[in-house]
Amino acid sequence: MRQNDLPIAIIGAGPVGLSAAAQALARGMTPIVFEAGDQVGTSLRHWGHVRMFSPWSFNIDKEAAALLAPTGWVAPPGDAYPTGRDLLARYLLPLSEVAQIKRCLKTRHRVMAVSRTGHDVMRSSDRAAAPFLLRVQGPEGERDFLARAVIDASGTYARPNWMGAHGIPALGEEAAAAQIAYGVPEILGTARQRYAERRVLVLGGGHSAFNALQDLVELAGQAPGTRIWWAIRGVSLDRLFGGGENDQLAERGKLGRAIQQRLAEGRITLLTAVNVDRVSRSSDGLLVHSGATTLPAVDEVIVATGFRPDLRLLAELRLELDPATESPVRLAPLIDPNVHSCGTVRPHGAAELAHPEEGVFVVGMKSYGRAPTFLLRTGYEQVRSVVAALAGDRDAAERVALALPETGVCGARLPRANDGAGCGA
Repeated sequence: MRQNDLPIAIIGAGPVGLSAAAQALARGMTPIVFEAGDQVGTSLRHWGHVRMFSPWSFNIDKEAAALLAPTGWVAPPGDAYPTGRDLLARYLLPLSEVAQIKRCLKTRHRVMAVSRTGHDVMRSSDRAAAPFLLRVQGPEGERDFLARAVIDASGTYARPNWMGAHGIPALGEEAAAAQIAYGVPEILGTARQRYAERRVLVLGGGHSAFNALQDLVELAGQAPGTRIWWAIRGVSLDRLFGGGENDQLAERGKLGRAIQQRLAEGRITLLTAVNVDRVSRSSDGLLVHSGATTLPAVDEVIVATGFRPDLRLLAELRLELDPATESPVRLAPLIDPNVHSCGTVRPHGAAELAHPEEGVFVVGMKSYGRAPTFLLRTGYEQVRSVVAALAGDRDAAERVALALPETGVCGARLPRANDGAGCGA
């Protein structure tokens, strides 16, 4: 089989991975989509309770919508704000049942490694002519698949950052794993008993932390023994709360204002200049240490300090990554979170996502490495450009454009209408 007759391998069946498949199908190409979970959107299920900052109009890919249209699918209102569960139930799951997508989707297939046939990362001779080889763990064991190109849309949610300030686990962090959660647990749902009437420390200065804090405050209203501490590395809150009433992503601004209000009411205790280096246990509970300072004893810790890409499966490929963000080097200056919010990121596509290993593209949240400023609409434009490049349509690949708000990332869970904050979800 000629290399161009092989499929395009797509790793991950989340929103961006399925968008890549839809783009490939629209150009008459053959995708094969590998998903480690039992269904599409595995990571979405972990934050399904969180409301997104971006409305439906930002979160549906045009080519995917075109595939859905003949099935009788009804698009959600463009100005409504979905939760992760909404995105899964009203978009991804219906998309996964479309015949063209279903034929190319392999769930319960985890990609373990990607290489070139007959080539490790050191061997250069005839490298570009060698098909890609994907080692995949499926229901019937390991198997190798060949592909003409690889699009890695596997995301970062499965690899959260540690609470340790050094980028590695704090001393004692792994030993205390039973009392530490990463990301945004479902505090008002499946994890309610874990946090009700408990002392809880939330670590992190972003919107995952805001969502956890908001839910804990609501829980404390129902379970008055719940106590909440919030620890950040900085000494000032000036840059944390977004654009407030001027925020072009209104839900993000509301969340920031809600947390400010809870702080002012004394319902959250703020701890600043916290750089965790050690975790220990005492008779009074879990102790988190920051240099010479020991934080108040708690029962549970929620670590909402972001995520990082797992690049191990691409170790035999020639990637060119920024040493700080772990994103493609040409993309890194555009997404540096010290400079940009999601809306100030310049439009980018295949050119910025390319690596020395021709035919390999890391897209979606994983393309941003450790930077948190990603929106789904950005990922959809990335894969449109990438697939155009793989199809040889250079003009379409280079013609990238995005219309994004100038502030905002991730998702939000806002107070309920009877919560007294006046900004219901």
